[in-house]
Amino acid sequence: MEITAQSSTNVQVKIKSGRHEIIADEPLGIGDDAGPDPYSLLLSSLAACTIMTVRMYAKRKNWPLEDIQLRLSTHKVHAKDCEDCESDPNARVDVIERQISFTGNLSQDQIERLTDIASKCPVHRTLTSETVIRTKVI
Repeated sequence: MEITAQSSTNVQVKIKSGRHEIIADEPLGIGDDAGPDPYSLLLSSLAACTIMTVRMYAKRKNWPLEDIQLRLSTHKVHAKDCEDCESDPNARVDVIERQISFTGNLSQDQIERLTDIASKCPVHRTLTSETVIRTKVI
């Protein structure tokens, strides 16, 4: 998989993935609000991956899942104010809040399992594991 990105007008960025192109930008005042900001794109990736993973799992199990709704938001807190954070107490920690709902004639056990599966999507695993970014000038 390869993504290419190129600077554009003001702080806009043209992002290409195969034949698909999107624009990333910052809100008015910093940018021109011509597209989602980088954190919105990050949350969108997590949302898409979560829904795809849950949908594929339910389909494989032949469960009557009709729809999945997600709401995601992000904010920063000090680790000392986060009961499940392991960082230095004075460190700032990114917290992603995810709310999920399922539509369909599902049992409570199925809902609990689908909720568990939501945390197993590849993007979720990337965000919660050690990630190394190597940069080289070309």
